[in-house]
Amino acid sequence: MPRYYEPDLTVNPNSLFVRDAANKLVRRGYWMDVNDRTLVMVMTKGIGAHLTNDEKRAHLIDLKRGYWPEPATL
Repeated sequence: MPRYYEPDLTVNPNSLFVRDAANKLVRRGYWMDVNDRTLVMVMTKGIGAHLTNDEKRAHLIDLKRGYWPEPATL
């Protein structure tokens, strides 16, 4: 099972990375509406910059966007 980033909900209960009990993204619509270029920026310079490469990879694969090179090269 992939290891997804687990945000600290006491700090940011509205995190875009929150998942439900079935491990599905609660705010999946946000991620699906973001184009690829913006997604790269979000993951490298925005809210996803602090995620590990494995967490980024799991997130992209979950969004059916795991077709990019390794996140470290983004």
